[in-house]
Amino acid sequence: MDVHKHMDYQTSYDQVADEYVRRIFGELQHKPLDRQLLDRFAASVREVGPACDMGCGPGHVARYLHEHGVQVCGVDLSPAMVERARRLTPGVEFRQGDMMALEAPDGAWAGIAAFYSIIHISRDDMARALRELRRVLRPGGLLLLTFHIGEDTIHLDEWWSQKVSVDFFFFRSDEMAGYLGAAGFEIEEIIEREPYPEVEHPSRRSYVFARRPKTNT
Repeated sequence: MDVHKHMDYQTSYDQVADEYVRRIFGELQHKPLDRQLLDRFAASVREVGPACDMGCGPGHVARYLHEHGVQVCGVDLSPAMVERARRLTPGVEFRQGDMMALEAPDGAWAGIAAFYSIIHISRDDMARALRELRRVLRPGGLLLLTFHIGEDTIHLDEWWSQKVSVDFFFFRSDEMAGYLGAAGFEIEEIIEREPYPEVEHPSRRSYVFARRPKTNT
């Protein structure tokens, strides 16, 4: 991702942070499958080691995992989002970071939940982004990845009455499985669902459970 695009995303999310909190922070209560899959993720990592909510936004996924006994941190590109996440869930560590070049050491986490944080990564950059997630996972570490299903790219110049410059990339599940395989992950399961009416953008959703192999092959 080039530097200008990087800054566009950071600035755009800073601009919409308050409205994002208002609209998104409580969304999990309306999404039973998301809660079920986060419960499964939590059960897999709770006794193993720390986890990360990657692209955490206002930290609602990290908060959910924290409430379910996971030692979790949150990372987001937007300083405004990180500030709001810290205020909303003071018991969790949130910090600014770039998922393309994380400051975390190799094998830092037993799990990563990346809820819609790859939707701003282009196809050209996807393998590199996933390799970086693999690097910071322990051998055997679990990745739960979610995204919108499709082949579209949606560009916004205005979002919730704020001026922004942001691209949303949609992916097919088999396409994402290919990127994950190329980045060295093993796919455990792919789950798709229809959108929840009146709760979210009307796109089909994909959830992928993938692991970094236990051996470095």
